[in-house]
Amino acid sequence: MATIDECRTALEQFAENLASNPKTVKKLTGFQRSLAADIKDLSVSFNGRFDGGKLVDIVDGDNPDAEIRMIVGSDDLLKLVAGELDFMKAFTGGQVKIKAPMMDLMKLRQVL
Repeated sequence: MATIDECRTALEQFAENLASNPKTVKKLTGFQRSLAADIKDLSVSFNGRFDGGKLVDIVDGDNPDAEIRMIVGSDDLLKLVAGELDFMKAFTGGQVKIKAPMMDLMKLRQVL
């Protein structure tokens, strides 16, 4: 099981990965949504927001009003960010759950 610090670092790395890819930034430009990430095996949450084509303001704690909620295990989060786990396989296999409106899911699928 990964630690809370490792999960926080993974989410920050995920944000950096998105920001460093010009195609991803372009696809996410105009996509302004709040995100909550629930790490189920650690019983902790983080939240941030998509703004200006990037994931920004990642902080500890839940956002009960988040427009997008990701539920994932700590080890799976680290594997996803490291590129060791395919997002679509993890999503269809139930390792990652995303609660969001269908249009938001489609937008996220383009960049994940």
